Amino acid sequence: MEKLGLIAGNGRFPLLFAKGARDNKVPLIAVGIEGETSPEIERYVEKLYWVGVAQIGKLIKIFKNEQITKAVMAGGLTKTNMFSSFRNLRFLPDLRTINLWYRHVKRRDDHSLLEAVANELLKDGIELQNSTLYVPQLLAQKGVLTKKQPSEKELEDIHFGWPIAKEIARFGIGQCMAVKEKVVLAVEALEGTDEAIRRGGILGKEDIVVIKVSKHNFDPRFDIPTVGLETIKTLKEASASVLALESGKTLILDVEETIKAADLAGIAIIGL
Repeated sequence: MEKLGLIAGNGRFPLLFAKGARDNKVPLIAVGIEGETSPEIERYVEKLYWVGVAQIGKLIKIFKNEQITKAVMAGGLTKTNMFSSFRNLRFLPDLRTINLWYRHVKRRDDHSLLEAVANELLKDGIELQNSTLYVPQLLAQKGVLTKKQPSEKELEDIHFGWPIAKEIARFGIGQCMAVKEKVVLAVEALEGTDEAIRRGGILGKEDIVVIKVSKHNFDPRFDIPTVGLETIKTLKEASASVLALESGKTLILDVEETIKAADLAGIAIIGL
């Protein structure tokens, strides 16, 4: 079977994708990001290479040498590190990355950056594939996924916050927000989902509703909203009572364990 390239970021998703590909007998050539990717991924791939976060030229060279024509992005990057790397050159960007950053990236939001990378790969005949290709079971289903049901008051907060969250996502600000009693407590920006939830918890004290949505220009090749066990842990710390997700467009990592953890924490998860 044709080899598939994997650009592996941080978190559990690259590992779960690699396992899914292995179960489907798809040979993977992985490129890990130094300081981001878990070394554990080497267990599930045929070969593992390492590049810096700002070494797109090196990444493309690896794939071309391995005769890779199709690849997948899985996992995220620590956004604050990514931002600072281009400012102080800590990660020694190669010439191709510098050219991409200053000539082809008009906006600095996640979608624009990742789309620019996808286009750069395509110039060398490497086409990005849907990142849920071998793990469709991780996509959130519609309806209440936990034993706990959202209350009428919590549903009102979801319906109040949902269009606001979608609008914030449309502007590329973030994909998560916290609401209580129809008041917006926190909106995700560069700090990421967990920190936004924590801020919402500090302000709302208890029983906050957290909403996570996809962007209006949702592209299954990259930047898919993702939650998992760590999210539930953060929700519990913030005394959240509900997590509302966009069904079919949000990944739930380690689905069974995550839902079980939510039940134990008294948190309702609903897909809309």
